[in-house]
Amino acid sequence: MNMVFNRRFLIHITAIAVAIPVFTAAAADNTAGPAAQPRVYPERWVYSAHNLSRDSDVEEIRRIVQTAAEHGLNGMVLTGGFDTLDLQKPAYFRRLDEVKKICAERRIEIIPSIFSAGYGSAVLHRDMNLAEGLPVENAPFVARGGEARLAADAADGIVNGGFEESERNRFKGYRFSDEPGRITFQDTAMFKEGRASLRIEEAGKFDPKHGHGRVMQEVAVTPRRCYRLSVWLKTEGLKPAGTFMLQVLAGKRSLAPFEPRAAETGDWRKLTLLFNSLQFDRVRIYAGLWGGKEGKVWLDDLRLEEVGPVNVLRRPGTPVTVRSEDGKTLYEEGKDYAPLSDPQLRPSRPDHDAPPLRLLPGGRIRDGDRLRVSWYHAIAINAGQVTICMSEPRVYEIWRAVAKAMAQRVGAKKFLLSMDEIRAGGSCAACKARHLTMGEILGDCITKQVAMLREAVPGAEVWCWSDMLDPNHNAHGDYYAVEGDYTGSWQHVPKDLGIVCWYYKQREPSLKFFSSLGFRTLAGAYYDADTLENPRGWLEVLDRTPNAQGIMFTTWRNKYELLAPFGDLVTKRSKP
Repeated sequence: MNMVFNRRFLIHITAIAVAIPVFTAAAADNTAGPAAQPRVYPERWVYSAHNLSRDSDVEEIRRIVQTAAEHGLNGMVLTGGFDTLDLQKPAYFRRLDEVKKICAERRIEIIPSIFSAGYGSAVLHRDMNLAEGLPVENAPFVARGGEARLAADAADGIVNGGFEESERNRFKGYRFSDEPGRITFQDTAMFKEGRASLRIEEAGKFDPKHGHGRVMQEVAVTPRRCYRLSVWLKTEGLKPAGTFMLQVLAGKRSLAPFEPRAAETGDWRKLTLLFNSLQFDRVRIYAGLWGGKEGKVWLDDLRLEEVGPVNVLRRPGTPVTVRSEDGKTLYEEGKDYAPLSDPQLRPSRPDHDAPPLRLLPGGRIRDGDRLRVSWYHAIAINAGQVTICMSEPRVYEIWRAVAKAMAQRVGAKKFLLSMDEIRAGGSCAACKARHLTMGEILGDCITKQVAMLREAVPGAEVWCWSDMLDPNHNAHGDYYAVEGDYTGSWQHVPKDLGIVCWYYKQREPSLKFFSSLGFRTLAGAYYDADTLENPRGWLEVLDRTPNAQGIMFTTWRNKYELLAPFGDLVTKRSKP
């Protein structure tokens, strides 16, 4: 999983009030109990995102383990590429064996991070069609020349996408732009097409708190359709690099956050994202900077278009249906039209043409016929994150094979389920056929993961990231492209599951919430700051949380300079 991006993105979302945390009664109570004496916790871990793809990974892990052991830590959560363990080559296992030896010598326990649904690349490596499918319903197609293609309801919905029309740096068609004439400008000297572009600069100077430099336009869309949003971007001295984003917002949710990791300085580059309109008939399109400090960016040719079956998925839970325009005739795949698939299927690359619906000789579809076509497609958000379907049986076959390989090759007794930030679900036919809430689907998925791990490793101790089980964090409705509500997910997981809380701002209500339900808890602390203020804040709350078991040095950027003082902080405390 891409921990560097997604945790930082949480800050962006909070800043624009897209995802609104849901607070429980426990959250309203701002105390977690009386003050307690500082404790030394039995679980003292360090997080290591090294997939053992290079020999240098082993040496980096060696240094981490040495520091951790010398300063009182006793466990290492290792990403390790374990979700593809059954597919690895001999060189990988040579490195794994060396890491096991290093950890054994230093008495550092390996806790594999395993089974991600929100970051599904390991499963998709086997079959890209296992991505969660978003529905396109009754898109209009016209048959012509032996094939049928989309006949979109409307043309490009963006007004003034070339930023040609402006009065005093205020752009026609846009509901707002940040600080016209100070942060956002029409630039007639630098452009990709036409005669002008949008220039954004000085965001850090005039908005030091947020670093915002954005434009926004609200556009009409057709519900349950697939859209492609694109823009040309040029950068010069952008700091921090990667602060440019595209956003598609509807209601309370972000349908397709996209951060392309723009270079600090780079020439014109076309950026493209795919999104589904879900039930919405209007969306808000944002483009610009969140957290910008220095430098300039130029935008040109902002474009929105409805598209055909780009990244169409084909699995049992994502059927394709083709009907006549009046809905009375259901055409048959293999007789009236050839199986529809996208040979360029890759959720993170939506910038190719949609495949046509190819008509078969002798079929019932004639030239000029108007059709209504429905299908399911995949999307990628953030920096390429793709969610897999938690209702497709093939996913569990893959995970079961991984669990067996884990037992044979790793020998671990503790595991961390990487079940965080599951941004899609509940929308494909496989999910809908179960007639369950998203909370129940997620809970069932985690329960099955625990069971297969314990089948392979009897007595396995299993932990899980907290956010999708936490009503103070992501366990609620109106969540990205999810159809349904994660509320109640915590009621459907094993009670002996350990919970790793990681949302610092909600540490008090989150730890209290899980503790009140009898769950063991552990704090995922640190997140790459230059001080240990974050771990100190976690320890303060952990010390008065019943059944708290430990704390982890959690770096998303492989930043270990403070690992030694962190270890000293969590071990040189008063004994219980």
